[in-house]
Amino acid sequence: MTENINQNPEQIARDKIDEMLREAGWLVQSKKKVDLSAGKGVAVREYQTDVGPADYVLFLNRKPVGIIEAKREDEGHRLTVVEEQSSNYANAKLKYLNNDPLPFVYESTGTITRFTDYRDPKPRGRNVFSFHKPETIAEWLKKGKSLRERLLSIPALDETGLRPAQIVAVNNLEHSFKKNRPKALIQMATGAGKTFTAATFVYRLLKHADAKRILFLVDTKNLGEQAEQEFMTFQPNDDNRKFTELYNVQRLSSSYIASDSQVCISTIQRLYSILKGEELDESAELDNPNENSWLQNKMSKNKAVPVEYTPKVPIEQFDFIVIDEAHRSIYNLWKQVLDYFDAFLIGLTATPDKRTFGFFNENVVSQYTYEESVTDGVNVPYDVYTIETEISQKGETIKAGWFVDRRDKLTRKKRWQQEDEDTEYKRNDLDKKVVNPSQIRNIIREYKKALKTTIYPNRIDENGDYEVPKTLVFAKTDSHADDIIKIIREEFDEGNDFCKKVTYKIEEDPKSVLNRFRNSYYPRIAVTVDMIATGTDVKPLEVLLFMRDVKSINYFEQMKGRGTRTINSDSLQLVTKTAKTKTHFVIVDAVGATKSKKTDSRPLERKKSVPMKDLLGAITMGVADEDLFLSLANRLIRLEKQITEKEKDRLLEFSGGKNLKQITKELITAFDQDEIETKAKIEIDKIPVQDQTPALIEEAKKEAQEQLILEASKTFNGELNGYLDNVRKQHEQIIDSVNIDTVTKSEWETTSVDKATEIVKDFTEYLEDNKEEIKALSIFYNQPYNRRDITFKMIKDVMEKLQLEKPLLAPDYVWNAYATLEDVKSKQPKDELTALVSLIRRACGIDSELKAYDKTIENNFKTWIFKQNAGQHNRFTKEQLDWLRMIKDHIVSSYHIEIDDLDYTPFDAKGGKGKMHQLFGNQMNEIINELNEVLAA
Repeated sequence: MTENINQNPEQIARDKIDEMLREAGWLVQSKKKVDLSAGKGVAVREYQTDVGPADYVLFLNRKPVGIIEAKREDEGHRLTVVEEQSSNYANAKLKYLNNDPLPFVYESTGTITRFTDYRDPKPRGRNVFSFHKPETIAEWLKKGKSLRERLLSIPALDETGLRPAQIVAVNNLEHSFKKNRPKALIQMATGAGKTFTAATFVYRLLKHADAKRILFLVDTKNLGEQAEQEFMTFQPNDDNRKFTELYNVQRLSSSYIASDSQVCISTIQRLYSILKGEELDESAELDNPNENSWLQNKMSKNKAVPVEYTPKVPIEQFDFIVIDEAHRSIYNLWKQVLDYFDAFLIGLTATPDKRTFGFFNENVVSQYTYEESVTDGVNVPYDVYTIETEISQKGETIKAGWFVDRRDKLTRKKRWQQEDEDTEYKRNDLDKKVVNPSQIRNIIREYKKALKTTIYPNRIDENGDYEVPKTLVFAKTDSHADDIIKIIREEFDEGNDFCKKVTYKIEEDPKSVLNRFRNSYYPRIAVTVDMIATGTDVKPLEVLLFMRDVKSINYFEQMKGRGTRTINSDSLQLVTKTAKTKTHFVIVDAVGATKSKKTDSRPLERKKSVPMKDLLGAITMGVADEDLFLSLANRLIRLEKQITEKEKDRLLEFSGGKNLKQITKELITAFDQDEIETKAKIEIDKIPVQDQTPALIEEAKKEAQEQLILEASKTFNGELNGYLDNVRKQHEQIIDSVNIDTVTKSEWETTSVDKATEIVKDFTEYLEDNKEEIKALSIFYNQPYNRRDITFKMIKDVMEKLQLEKPLLAPDYVWNAYATLEDVKSKQPKDELTALVSLIRRACGIDSELKAYDKTIENNFKTWIFKQNAGQHNRFTKEQLDWLRMIKDHIVSSYHIEIDDLDYTPFDAKGGKGKMHQLFGNQMNEIINELNEVLAA
């Protein structure tokens, strides 16, 4: 649409408004040529009312439904002041009609548009991208009450099956909806069930507020698939059918949005491409777009391609948009996608930054931090174990004259070469320029040793073998991951199944490997570069081994989140037989990731050198920017001179037969004015000369350029991008097999020692605080002579109270804390209650060191027997000794024995109370009392 330079500002605004109305499906008519039958929705200009002419009156099926008050562009800042004027028109009587007040009211400059639905409980204007379609307004009227009014009647939440933090989140969010707050943020720790919470409120909005369609927005395909799974398994409390049996859930894999879908799951990249009328290659959905430095750089300079009105996807397409991982990809270029829709926005994130709070108008409806989730037992805490090696810290030098392997990064083919000069490499060059197998080997070897001696020492199976806990290793690159896997298999003396790679680039289906890692015994160790760094549940995970550093605090928190998930003991033991309970997880830090400086989020100001991968990603996203096309063309011209003939042939397989010269030419041509004019002229020449207006010529040029841009950009796809990105990287790595590494540090991080001190202190204080209230504790602390009376039930009571009030102080975890602080010689008892008694005895000072209580009973029994025999020269017969051992075993498992216990297993099979009386006569009661007292000493 071209503007006439002679038009006044009011007229320019009207032309823009007319265009917007037509795009949204309204017929625009002047008051002199009114024909209300011409279509479903008609907008009549300058319609007379009893308070003067309204700029536009909207008619739906011949009946008036709304008005538009038009203002010139420079009055955009005054639109809220204009609301009174537009409201007067809406409440006026229209000429010839005895109408009720009109509910739908807009104020617009053609650039800024505001909208108020006067059917709302407290009508409040809001900015909208454009006008709503006539069909939508018809639907709204048919439903009677407005969405904001329907929200007021959502019934109270049935809290069954929901965690306290989820209940708070849903209730507060619905309260925010009822107050008509357009944006809300739910901050919920990773592992606390964000998607389940979302499925809960989405179900309630569909059922109780009659929401038409809800969008669940993610920024990677992987997160979209997970959300789809969550909706498929979600079953509401008030219905015995699954969510997907009640509502249609569609995960978008093209630009088609089904008219009958009530929940759409999409990446923000795909939605952006849909609003620009383009298809998107699925490879553009694999990476989080917030990581693309070219897009970040461009967006910081405000060169983002603007989103335009798309009739196929109107602004009212969604009533609500749920934004997963809302701290990431909703700013700059992507913010327009959210600004486009007239919808409530709900953010979900574990790690918000300042921008996130700002974007959601600081309306944080619930905050549930990782620390709170740990205190509640929803997540588990972590300890840090550090491994450092000489070369990891300082690097090394490959000397001239040495013979070393040089390895091709892509084919991994090696060649043997004598070095001409010294090559010094620093820690940051490792696994990029230089690979030192000894450095990787020493970390893995030390990890294996530390597992058995310190990290999880009690993991010996029935065959006497050590069972490795489920471990996830974060590697720098695919090549690095391959090196790690090879060495892990060797060092652990295991086969292929033991350790697997889980990334998007593996030959096996990554989902299948991930599922096995999650639910089966093998693999015990998985190595990943990108895929399960964020948003993927693997509940049995007990160790995260960092072999790559991370600079973004949010990304680091997300990676840590992989280990925080709780899991019940039975499920854990299905995949790790020797594990009792998951009380914590361990970060093994081999690169200083827990200590390195982290930034709040990615900086927007970047140096000019943008990675090739990011340029390719931006083109695949459909960004049509001259800088981008020319930057990429320059890189490809350089690349064409560097690559081999063989590599050029291979490239044709991915590019649809186009060589680099052709691809480069198309990129340059797309912004070459001469080429654009030549192409446009072919179309213009088909039109009679008298009809060739300047506007038409401009339109032809625009179309010609769009075709050239499309032609150039559609060549790029996931496979071609991957090939171009890899083939241009430094081809070879030096394999330094000469410099042997040594471990310089292998210990719990001081924070873990501090944490252990804190745990022991908490446990001791908890026992002290409850010693009057809990009978068993009262005896331990105040009446040591009555310890013989402590029963199994009393200890169980302590355990149950502890689990309820302080789930973090599980015996397993407290035992490990003591083991971190002092030399614990005893192995932890298999039975949790026995471990608890051992810990209570240590905490209240009965034992000066932590000892397994079952072993204490054994030792006390031996001492007692020895004394009996020494005093009276083998006082007991063999049969009597067998009975005494049975009593001792009973006290090991039940802490106490009563005369009546002799009528039950295992005593009843040996003759019970009668038999004991026969063996010990009148000494029977005395011996039972004595054993209760002596063994509990």
